[in-house]
Amino acid sequence: MAKTLYVGNIPWSTKEADLQQFFAQYGEVIECRIITERATGRSRGYGFVEVNDDNLDDIMEKTNGAELEGRKLVVNEAKPREQ
Repeated sequence: MAKTLYVGNIPWSTKEADLQQFFAQYGEVIECRIITERATGRSRGYGFVEVNDDNLDDIMEKTNGAELEGRKLVVNEAKPREQ
């Protein structure tokens, strides 16, 4: 089963392929998405990485606080949207 990680403090220049490659070092990445501003297409500095549930805790432990392009990532398990 897949789980989703919230990833904050992503460098503005990071592309989804870069983020996926970074997380793939630590486990199986199913999908990766960086949230962008609708009008400009510029990164908002956060995104979501879907990973295999078996690796979730290990990936969170290894990536939370890890540096990507000079910025320390904030990684938590994503919570479902409240409606």
